[in-house]
Amino acid sequence: MIYGISLVFLSIVAVPSLILSKKPNAKELLEKIEPYQGWIGLIFCIWGIWGIISAVLNIGWLTTAPIWWVTFLAGSLVEAVLGFMLGYGMINKLFLSKNAEAKEKAEQLRGKIAPKQGKFGILGIIVGIWMIVASFLFI
Repeated sequence: MIYGISLVFLSIVAVPSLILSKKPNAKELLEKIEPYQGWIGLIFCIWGIWGIISAVLNIGWLTTAPIWWVTFLAGSLVEAVLGFMLGYGMINKLFLSKNAEAKEKAEQLRGKIAPKQGKFGILGIIVGIWMIVASFLFI
């Protein structure tokens, strides 16, 4: 359930224009979070990658809880992608600044997925809500 809640939170941070069109008073909260967006993205990217690794290590769940395993893997993938998009500046500063080749590849990857950030954010909200519901149904 914590993965679902965190994914919904991350998705809300990733699609501020969608939130602001629905609730104008949310702008103040989003402005408070903005300076920490890089760190939030970095942490969630690492957490999403860890979720993907956990899903692969627990592939045996496919026989006992296949819907939960697929949900967990999908949520972790979306979390890693959104975390990468939000934390790209911090990831670049901390990890990629010394390796020009890795920096170039990361920039190409970001260029491909950045235009889809809003769609990933909406997908993240949907998958996050499903993860919360699925945690009650299948665990």
